[in-house]
Amino acid sequence: MRVVVVALGKIGLPLAAFAAGRGHEVVGCDIDRGVVALVNDAQEPFPGEGGLAEALADAVPAGRLSATTDTVAAIAAGGGADLVLVVPPLIVDADAQPDWRAIDAALTAVGAGLARAAQEGGTAAGPDGEPPSIVVETTLPVGSTRARVAPLLERISGLREGVDFHAAHSPERVYSGRIFRDLETYPKLVGGLDPAGEARTAQRYRRLLNGEEAAARPATEDPIEVRSLGGAEAAELTKLAETTYRDLNIAFANELAQHADRIGVDVQAVIDAANSQPFSHIHRPGVAVGGHCIPVYPRFYLAGDPGASLPAAARAVNEAMPAYAVGLLAGLLDGDLRGRTVLVLGAAYRGDVKETAFSGVFGLRDALAAAGARAVVADPLYADEELEALDLEPWRGGPVDGAILQADHAAYRTLVPADVPGARAVVDGRGVLDTDAWHAAGIPVRRIGAGR
Repeated sequence: MRVVVVALGKIGLPLAAFAAGRGHEVVGCDIDRGVVALVNDAQEPFPGEGGLAEALADAVPAGRLSATTDTVAAIAAGGGADLVLVVPPLIVDADAQPDWRAIDAALTAVGAGLARAAQEGGTAAGPDGEPPSIVVETTLPVGSTRARVAPLLERISGLREGVDFHAAHSPERVYSGRIFRDLETYPKLVGGLDPAGEARTAQRYRRLLNGEEAAARPATEDPIEVRSLGGAEAAELTKLAETTYRDLNIAFANELAQHADRIGVDVQAVIDAANSQPFSHIHRPGVAVGGHCIPVYPRFYLAGDPGASLPAAARAVNEAMPAYAVGLLAGLLDGDLRGRTVLVLGAAYRGDVKETAFSGVFGLRDALAAAGARAVVADPLYADEELEALDLEPWRGGPVDGAILQADHAAYRTLVPADVPGARAVVDGRGVLDTDAWHAAGIPVRRIGAGR
C-alpha cells in the first residue's frame, strides 16, 4: 500500500515507521521542517521511543519511509494514497475544551490533496484502485467523524464521502515509549461512516499492521487483530470509555486513600488485598492525574453525555488531590503554611517523561499560593528557564520548609534529606521515596493513604 501519515509527533512517527517496517511505501507529513529533515536523515526527532531509532535506520535508507512538509503533494503523488492517517494533536484549553485548528488544518491539506489527485488522475483512488481511506487516529468527541471530519473533507476536495473516499475513525491505543509493542498487542479498532467504507478501511489496516500477506488471510487469523465496530461513533466512544474508566478508577482509589488516612489504615495494603481477588482492579492513588488523555477525555465524554454523573464526580475528586496533598503537608507543619517555602519535586505529569500537560504541578502551585505559601519547583528534566516559561518559580537550591513529591522520576527513588536542605516535612504524592532514610533524619514523610 501507499500510506500517508499526517503529523509526525510521538504517535504519528512511530506509526509511520511501523508501517514502513511492514513493507509499505510511507510518506510522513509535518509542518515542522526540522522534524522532516531529521526523519529524512533517519534521525529521531525526540528521544525515548523504544525501537524508533532502529526502525528509522532500516526504513529510510531503504526508501520505504520519507518525510515532507507538503501534505497536498504527498497525497496526490504516486497515483494517490490508499490509506491516509491523520494524527495531529487536538489541543485543549484549561477546561479541556477542544481547539480544532490543528486538526482542521491537517484535514484541509488532506482534502486539497484528494482534489489534486482526482484532477491529475481522474480519481482520488490510490494504487489499489479503490477510494482511499482517510482515518483520524486522534481521540475525538463522539460524532466528530460524521459531523466534522467528513464534511470538511468533502467541502475542500469537492468529492463525496462513501463514493470518492472513505472517512473513518481508529483511535490510537498506544503508550509513549512502547508504541511498537502496543501496536502488536492491542486490537486495532475501526469505525466507518457506512459498512462498505468500514470494511475497506479495516482490510487496509490488516495489511498495514500485518504486512501485505495478511490481505489473503481471514481476519480471525491475523496476528494483530483489527476489529470493526459498526460505526465511527462506536470507535470514538470506545476510546473515551477506556480513558474515562481509568479516571473513575483512580478517583475511587483517591477516595479510598483519604478514608484510609482518616481511620489510620494503609490504603496500599487494602488495594493489594482487594486486587488479589480476580474481579477487583483498583488503581493507585496519587497527588494528581495528568497527561493528554485521562484528564481530558472524560470532558469529551461529558460533552456528549452531559447528564452522566460518575465522570463529573471523578473529575472533581481527582482535580482536588493537589489541594489534599497541600493539606497533608500543612498538618505536618503545625497546620499553617503561611509564609513558608515549599519545594514541589517534579514538573512533568509522570515520571521520566518531559511533558507537563495537565500536570499536578500547576494545581500544587495554586493550592500552595492559596494557603499563603511560596511554591518553588525542581525537575531533573527541566532547566530553570523552561520552568519559568511554564509560569513556575525554579528552586535554586536554597533552604525550604517542606516538600511535595509530584512526579515519580526514577531519580527521586534515591532522594535523601541532604538533597532538600531545611525541609522539616515531606508529602510523597507518588509513594516512591525511601522513607527510612528520611525518618532516620527525623523528617516525617507522609504518603497519601498511608493512614498516619
